Amino acid sequence: MEESLYDYRGFFAAEIEELKARGSYRTFLSIERRAGEFPQALCYGPDNGRRISVWCSNDYLGMGQHPLVLEAMRKAIDESGAGSGGSRNISGNNRYHVLLEEELADLHGTESALIFPSGYSANDAALTVLAGRLPGCVVVSDELNHASMIAGIKHSGAEKVIFRHNDVDHLEELLAGLDPKAPKIVALESIYSMESDVAPLERIAEVAREHGALTFLDEVHAVGMYGPRGAGMAAELGIADQFDVVMGTLAKAYGIAGGYVAGPASVIDAIRSFASAFIFTTSLPPTVAAGALAAVRHLKRSDSERTEMRAKAALLHRLLSERGIPVVSDAAHIVPVLIGDSVKCREVAAELLDRHGIYVQPINSPSVPTGTERLRVTPTPHHSEDQIHWFANALDAVWTRTNLPRQRPAALAGAAL
Repeated sequence: MEESLYDYRGFFAAEIEELKARGSYRTFLSIERRAGEFPQALCYGPDNGRRISVWCSNDYLGMGQHPLVLEAMRKAIDESGAGSGGSRNISGNNRYHVLLEEELADLHGTESALIFPSGYSANDAALTVLAGRLPGCVVVSDELNHASMIAGIKHSGAEKVIFRHNDVDHLEELLAGLDPKAPKIVALESIYSMESDVAPLERIAEVAREHGALTFLDEVHAVGMYGPRGAGMAAELGIADQFDVVMGTLAKAYGIAGGYVAGPASVIDAIRSFASAFIFTTSLPPTVAAGALAAVRHLKRSDSERTEMRAKAALLHRLLSERGIPVVSDAAHIVPVLIGDSVKCREVAAELLDRHGIYVQPINSPSVPTGTERLRVTPTPHHSEDQIHWFANALDAVWTRTNLPRQRPAALAGAAL
């Protein structure tokens, strides 16, 4: 066999070494969540089976461990087996899928909803169709939108213009400069998870409406968490009806997996009919859809989890503020602890785990801009007040040992991260 003229393996090995050199190489901690013991978990590695406490889970309300959810999933697997058996079009359209979509449409007060295997695929598919099929469409996108939204806009082939993060004046300026007759989509998130800040939704909706733009609102970090029945941040503000299409996830507040879009019947039907990422993929396992259905129904009725989560997040924000530990924002339930250095970010996370059994993942570039590295902390209703004090004290001790500043770096003061 003739030797290859190009060293493919060597090329990618060098790429990985470059990632490691700049502190951006991602490592995965092998953990086993313990049913009924959240946020406790077992950590597997050199000391297999070590007990740790998880502080960076997207299971914001602990619904992935809720007895009603587990019961629904056990029932569904006994009824339907493990997998769905195909795509929604070919034998994989289970009754749990249909019930879940009806429940989500009701949650958002929309005509229709459509579920996907993940939130990423929901954003990618929906924006690919909406922006790609509207002739001459221009997408006006917040600069900090999630990678899945960026991918969908790119795949659509539509023209894209970017407005500065949460800057409504800039958004209005860009919209005013576009052809008033051309179709336009304003794409944004309600809560930005790495910043923990909230978009000025009322003003954005007003500006978009004045310029005849369709609004696409990603409520991934808000559904289940905010608003009446957990319908999201726009619902909390009483303006849910001012957004055309809402996208959400079943993997965060609802604790399971999957994503969805909800909106007018014709729009959702177009996504169902034209999105390759929906048509050509196996549907969610019925057991997953059943678990999500139980979680959505429960959080429509119960406010206790949301109330407790907000109290725990507020407590942690206060304790860190008292210790002079800087956070990016305190506007939402996520606590993004600002470190500003990729190497130190990894060092702090490693010391918290090794010395204190606290697991919080370092967030480095490209997830956040270089120089704004952080720990993304997510206290939940299941973290006790004693545990939150313990976390704050442990982080304070590590902060001192690593000689980190007790305020935002001067270069970032006043900056929108």
